[in-house]
Formats: sequence, C-alpha cells, structure tokens
Amino acid sequence: MTRLRADLLLFACAAIWGFAFLFQKSAMDHIGPFTFVGTRALLATLVLAPLAWLEHRRSPAPIDGAYLRTGVLAGLAFVTAAVLQQAGLITASVTNTAFLTALYVVITPFISFALIGRPIAPLIWLAVALSFVGTWLLGGGTLTGFGFGDMLVALSAGFWALHMVIAGIAAPMGRSVLFSVVQFSVVSASALTGAILFETITLDSLRAAAPSILYVGLLSTAMSFTILTFALRATSPSEAAIIIMTETLFAAFGAWLVFNEGLTAIGALGAAAILSAAILVQLQQVRSAGRR
Repeated sequence: MTRLRADLLLFACAAIWGFAFLFQKSAMDHIGPFTFVGTRALLATLVLAPLAWLEHRRSPAPIDGAYLRTGVLAGLAFVTAAVLQQAGLITASVTNTAFLTALYVVITPFISFALIGRPIAPLIWLAVALSFVGTWLLGGGTLTGFGFGDMLVALSAGFWALHMVIAGIAAPMGRSVLFSVVQFSVVSASALTGAILFETITLDSLRAAAPSILYVGLLSTAMSFTILTFALRATSPSEAAIIIMTETLFAAFGAWLVFNEGLTAIGALGAAAILSAAILVQLQQVRSAGRR
C-alpha cells in the first residue's frame, strides 16, 4: 500500500466516523441509549469474531488473565462513554457533540499520568487552555449556554480518554482484533442488560433504528477498525493523527447538510480552538514517541 492510498483510507475512516454522529442522533428517535450501544457492539462483535479467530491462529502472543482483565476494563470504559454520549445526543446537537467529544484527546494525557505516571509535557497545558476557551466559546461565551445533553457528552469525553489509555496499555499485548472482540462483548452484554432493565425494546423500534445500527456497527466500528489497522502500516503517525481529527469537521458538515445545524461566529471560534487543542496534543504525543 502506498502512503497516498493509506492517507486516503484514513480520510475515508474520518468521514465514516464523522457521519456516524448523524446516525447516532437519528437512532435516538426510536430506541434508547442502552439499546443502541448494545446492538451496535453486538453486531461489531459478530463481524470481528472470524477475523479474531484468524488472528489467533497466526499469532504466538499468549492470552492470559491480564489480557482478559484489560479487555474487560476497556469494555466498561467504552460502554460508559458510549451510553453517556448517546444520552446526550437526545438533546444535544450533532455539531456540539462532535466538538465536545474531541476533548477526550486533551484529557487523555492526564488520565495517562494518573494511571501509569506518564509525564505531562508543557505543551499539553497550552492545549488545556485552548480547550477551555474553546468550550466556553462553543457555549456562546458562557458555560450556561450548554444544556444537560451537552454536559453528558462532555462527561463522556473523560471516559473516552480512559478507554484510550487502557487500549494503549493493551496494544503491546498483541492480538488487536481479539482485544476488540473481548471489549465489544463486554459492551454488548452490559449495555443490553441496561436496556432490558431501563428501556422498552420492541421489534418495530429496532426495525426503525436498523439503518443507524447497521451503519455504526458495521461501517463505523468493524470495517473502519480493519481499514485503520492496514492504513497505519503505510503512513506516519503525525499524518494519521491530523487526518483522523477531521472526523469532527465531517460531523459538522453532515449536521449542516442533514439537520440544518450551524454555528454562530463565536461558536465557530470555539470549535476551531477545541480542534486546535486536540491536534496539538496528538502532535506532542507523536513528538514524544519519536524521542524514545
């Protein structure tokens, strides 16, 4: 695979992930957050399971208790973040959700410091300042401009950051596809349990939400994960980091195109500040990795 083709594939992944916010929003018209998260994770698990079996046959990496515990913890962090994000999308706009979710990139270094003691680079503090200013501007120059749904999405960013750190701990263990199957199995089991306890599930509602479940479960989760794995073998981490961050822009464009959402001038400045902060953290992480 050439570097250009890899970058184009990463742009495709970013577009798929960005437009996924539209399907996540639409699904909330028919089913609850637990049901959506549980069904998308179940679908992704079923699709990735055969790939995990092939990986198992080719990989000599062992499967031990630490591997499974890490997968379970990643699944619990994922399901918490996903349910909070979905609940927030009931009232929050797609545009706000996309940019507030991007805050996970800025939060990740602090979670990493708390869990594994990784130092926080001085440049990260500039990203923190940018993200706070950006969030304030996105709310119209006041934090009271955010609704309850926006608050839930912002809270979900912390759990997305926790998930990223746990996934980073698991990366050296190998068997990346199997790890996804383990964590998505946990996500589907816990989310569907929540759906049974707290939500009403009907065939009609599932049928109405089926396009959203299929898009997010198949394209945004299973297929994009496979594409990303191959593309990262042929391009640099710095290019990948910047390209992947464009998912936020795809989400904003899709929200404008489909839901006629828009940003005020001050909100657009806030969105730009949040995106800049996220890219700054990504580049700092790549720079730090290059020094090791």
